[in-house]
Amino acid sequence: MAGIRWARLQVDANIRLRRGAWYKVVGEEGFDLIIEVNRKPVRALRALFEVRDRPVPRWTVVTSPPGKKTPMSERYAVCPSCNERANLKGKPKRMTCPHCRSEFDIAWDEPYLRPL
Repeated sequence: MAGIRWARLQVDANIRLRRGAWYKVVGEEGFDLIIEVNRKPVRALRALFEVRDRPVPRWTVVTSPPGKKTPMSERYAVCPSCNERANLKGKPKRMTCPHCRSEFDIAWDEPYLRPL
C-alpha cells in the first residue's frame, strides 16, 4: 500500500464507528480494512467503506440513527479536518468548525448514508 489512505463508512451500519468520520487506513487483509480508531487498529469489512487518498475537504452530513440518544440533532455534520461533530441549522453552504476553526463547504450532494 503506497501512501496514507483514508476511509469512512458509506453505509448506515452500526459497527461502533463515528458516522461521517475519516479513519486512517493502516492495512488491508482479504476483504477487510484495518483502520486506526483511537490509536488502535480495528478490522472492518472493506465493502462498507469509501476509501480515498485524502479525506474530501467538505463537511459530511449525517443523519442520526432512529431511537439513538445523542446530543446531536437529527441531522449533523462531521468536520473533514478534525472529525468534530456540529449540529446543522437549516441548510447552510459553508460552516466553520467549532473545534479546529477550519471552514469548509457542506457536502449536501453526496449520496452516503440515508437520503436526507
